[in-house]
Amino acid sequence: MILNISGRTDIVAFYTEWFIKRYQKGFVDVRNPFSKTMVSRIYFEDVDMIFFCTKNPLPILKYLSIFQLPILFHVTLTPYKKEIEPNVPSKGMIIEAIKELSNKIGIDNVVVRYDPIFFNEIYTLEYHKRAFDHMCSLLNGYVKTIIVSFIDDYKNVRRNKGILNIRPFTKSDYEEIGVSFSKSASKYGMSVQTCFEEYNLVEYGFLKGECLSHELAFKLTKKTYRSWKARKGNKCHCVEMVDIGVYNTCKHFCKYCYANYDEKKVHQNCKEHDPNSTMLIGKLEKKDLIKRRSI
Repeated sequence: MILNISGRTDIVAFYTEWFIKRYQKGFVDVRNPFSKTMVSRIYFEDVDMIFFCTKNPLPILKYLSIFQLPILFHVTLTPYKKEIEPNVPSKGMIIEAIKELSNKIGIDNVVVRYDPIFFNEIYTLEYHKRAFDHMCSLLNGYVKTIIVSFIDDYKNVRRNKGILNIRPFTKSDYEEIGVSFSKSASKYGMSVQTCFEEYNLVEYGFLKGECLSHELAFKLTKKTYRSWKARKGNKCHCVEMVDIGVYNTCKHFCKYCYANYDEKKVHQNCKEHDPNSTMLIGKLEKKDLIKRRSI
């Protein structure tokens, strides 16, 4: 089993203390969002690898040595300011955290995500080309792989359309992104790719890849896994993972976020977080049915 920490919220940024307690206790509980009394109990002895996704790895850096199984980090680093990403730490701090991660767990275990890309009157095509090249220069020698994605029409994106003020991409935009980003990545010894995008940009030098490929999962764990089947008609070839996060619990409040779609709910959920609970939000109740999850 591969644990995803987490595609539903930023556990590393806001709930590291809770996660470390669960790791040390040996298990974590996850409530079924569709059947509230059903709880999956995941024992870390059944976990082959932990896949961390975060915008802010700083809180977990001091704990890296405690993990006795393979770990992989995807760190999202984008060039947006506070009106778009209100609670994300400064880019300089995140750059230094990525460098520390790379030094501690190895360059092959740290991937940067430039995600998502959108255009408006401030964040223009030229702005992104300069920002991406500058990011690559700062991470030279610390990162090998960068994953790029483009903004999607999520509920939260529509709610914040007045702030984002997005303009549509043109075919020439994709071409310029593809050529420019490929050139910048190559200049600093990196590869750049997309995952599950309509335009994969391979004709401009991007690699065709996945967020977590079967090849990389096998390299890290020596095991094979099924492909992820979370979406109907899904063409993503990432390996199947188990996510222990909860939607509407991320306090970054990024205006393009897919995992937050009700900010009032975020505040309510955060009040129900107990660092000593076995689950991220709320606690076990007498009526809950607990079942061990092993795959």
